[in-house]
Amino acid sequence: MTDREPGLGSAISFVTLGVTDLARSRAFYAAMGLEAHPRSNEHVVFHDLGGQIFALFPRAALAEDAGVPGSGVDAGLTASLSVNVSEESEVEAILQRAERAGGRITRPASPPPWGGVRGYFADPDGFAWEIAWNPSVALDGDGRVRL
Repeated sequence: MTDREPGLGSAISFVTLGVTDLARSRAFYAAMGLEAHPRSNEHVVFHDLGGQIFALFPRAALAEDAGVPGSGVDAGLTASLSVNVSEESEVEAILQRAERAGGRITRPASPPPWGGVRGYFADPDGFAWEIAWNPSVALDGDGRVRL
C-alpha cells in the first residue's frame, strides 16, 4: 500500500446486475455467448470478462447485501459496481472517503457470508458501490480480478 489515501483505483472489479429471475438471466446471457464461470452457483452467476467480472445476483438479495431497503414487486437494487482491494484496511478507508465526499454509507464494512470484508456506499445520485477485500479473489498487478 502506498502513502496516498485509498480510493476507487483504476479498475472496476465487478459489475453486478440485480435480476428478477436468476435462471432466466443465466440462460439469456449463455445464449448471448457468455459462459458462466465454474465458481457460479444457484445464488450467483459470474462471467469473467478478462479481469472484470460481470455478475448476476437476485435483485432483492443485492439490495439486502448493500443495505438498501426496498418493498413491492420490483423492490431491490438493479445494479452495483464493485472495487476489490488488496488490503482489508482499504475497505473502511474508502467508505470513509466516500462519505467525506458526499456519499452515503449503506452498509458499513462487515464480513459477508463468503469471507473477507465488504461495505457499500451510494454516490450522491444513489448509485451503489461495493468495496470488497476477499482473500479468495486474486488481483493482478493492475488490480484486475482473477477468479
